[in-house]
Amino acid sequence: MSYLVLARKYRPRNFSEMVGQEHVVQALTNALTQQRLHHAYMFTGTRGVGKTTVSRILAKSLNCTGADGQGTITATPCGVCPACTEIDSGRFPDYIELDAASNRGVDEVQSLLEQAVYKPVQGRFKVFMIDEVHMLTNTAFNAMLKTLEEPPEYLKFVLATTDPQKVPVTVLSRCLQFNLRPMAAQTVLEHLQTVLAQESVAFEQQALRLLAQGARGSMRDALSLTDQAIAFGSGQLQEATVRQMLGAVDRSHVFALLHALAAGNGRQLVETVDVLRIHGISAAGTLQELAALLQRMAVLQAVPGMELDPSDPDAPALQALATAMPADEIQLCYSIALHGQQELGLAPDEYAGLTMVLLRPLAFKAPQTDTATAALSAAATALAEKKTAVKPVAVQSAPVAVAPSAVPPTALPALQVPEAKPASAWESPHSVADQPPEAAAPPQAPPPQASSVPPWDDIPPDAHYGSPGPEPECAPPPSVAPAVVPPVKPAPPVSAPAADAAPLPQATVAATAGMDSTLGDFWADCVQQLIQAEAISALVRELALQAQLLAQDAQGWHLQVPRSSLTQEQTVQRLAAALAQAFACPGVQVQVGPVQDSPALRHQAQAQARQRGAEAIVANDAQVQALIAQYGATIVPGSIRPL
Repeated sequence: MSYLVLARKYRPRNFSEMVGQEHVVQALTNALTQQRLHHAYMFTGTRGVGKTTVSRILAKSLNCTGADGQGTITATPCGVCPACTEIDSGRFPDYIELDAASNRGVDEVQSLLEQAVYKPVQGRFKVFMIDEVHMLTNTAFNAMLKTLEEPPEYLKFVLATTDPQKVPVTVLSRCLQFNLRPMAAQTVLEHLQTVLAQESVAFEQQALRLLAQGARGSMRDALSLTDQAIAFGSGQLQEATVRQMLGAVDRSHVFALLHALAAGNGRQLVETVDVLRIHGISAAGTLQELAALLQRMAVLQAVPGMELDPSDPDAPALQALATAMPADEIQLCYSIALHGQQELGLAPDEYAGLTMVLLRPLAFKAPQTDTATAALSAAATALAEKKTAVKPVAVQSAPVAVAPSAVPPTALPALQVPEAKPASAWESPHSVADQPPEAAAPPQAPPPQASSVPPWDDIPPDAHYGSPGPEPECAPPPSVAPAVVPPVKPAPPVSAPAADAAPLPQATVAATAGMDSTLGDFWADCVQQLIQAEAISALVRELALQAQLLAQDAQGWHLQVPRSSLTQEQTVQRLAAALAQAFACPGVQVQVGPVQDSPALRHQAQAQARQRGAEAIVANDAQVQALIAQYGATIVPGSIRPL
């Protein structure tokens, strides 16, 4: 006797045997019980979820006559009457299945519709089932529209498709649509347990988990994989053999990668990838398993009291890792694992790409090395020895005087000339012929020196604008000769562009007003030294920059931040650990409230002061004023950038 595969042997024969599609079963059962029957049904869903099975059960429910031959339309077909048995065997004359993938033309559809004029031969209803209906041509769809809209009372249409988007809306509007969903892995696992118990096949629970996950929502795929696994394992289902058959990644390797990520151990990461390379385990599959475990860890962190599945052997290890890794690192690793799968095809070798993807989260860590620890200790000593706090750079509002040669190259503005002038507009204030050779080329300014003080604060008090200097050469048109004209008197100096400068935000004004506090200076120095020593990064650095130091006492340092999103417990703990190591801080307490003096506000005020100083330098430059006076040029707003 020939062997019947599990997917066909255990195909549901009635609605009670259907699993995972309760919403469809309930709707059809109620419709059959109340005799509220539609003339056209459409079942959509991915492969192997039961579209054809539901169609056959519906056909049996419409034509079942019962074991005694006196039955009527029912939601529970008997399975023993001629109509039920012949539909199951595919020999019922009034149930016609058409495969639209191979019969997609208008001729095949017309041949099918020609049978619609004849009443059922044996059953109560004639059922036309068209599988993969989206494969029909537009002409074929148009040919069946009229019959589909108003069929005879004895004719029912059942359409099935895996891609309803390709079905014309004129067809969709004539059908009652049911979407069969992909089945959950737990539903597939429970069904496989029932099937294997009836088949008397020994199995391991973890092996069934692998098969249920590999099916990806398709019950037919799960039964087909089970058939293959039984043959591969000589009649038994063991985790090792099923994992080898599917090419699935051993969870032990993935857990080793997670432990290495949690500890920041790059060597262990690289060694684990080498093991994956030796065993030929898929790099993409590794990232998929890693993302799946990280997702479960994130759920365990978000729902601390969530009960774990006692049958899952990975549950204790996941719980331990969820406790060890911070939430932001889990989210970062999850995002990197998802996007890293797209990068594997671009790498010269998939394992080299896997190594780079796994090393990427370590780049966001700030490990406390010996060098960083020494730097923090030195910074703490220097801060303790300071007798006076360092004052921040004051915001200057008065005009700043500087020689034209001191204008930094990057601070020169973009000038807009309204229109071309006549020949006289090309004339230079000083004749090129009257200048000595060494004065023809503009003098080269010395390279800027790196300094913590803005360039306009180093300007000597006696520097002034308006001093004569070399003018830029403008090449005249070929037909116009340069002429000597009196020098243009420069415009009076201005402090800054009047209309183009944007007003300071209120937060910045408040910050600059309260930036002379000793606590603010002390906290700004602490944050700057922590950042330079790379003791804080990411969210911890943002918390330190946005915080204001309110007080210091025996309980710790009291900080205030403007947003509650900065008060995450793990972020505060990391900042407290860095401060305790560098400055012997007894603890950190963070509250939410208005902030008037924080390192971030100080940086913003200093940046705006540098911007205004650069704008004043350019606006007071004699050459710029000459160009404005001669050509009516204007300074493009936003084109000035301080060094």
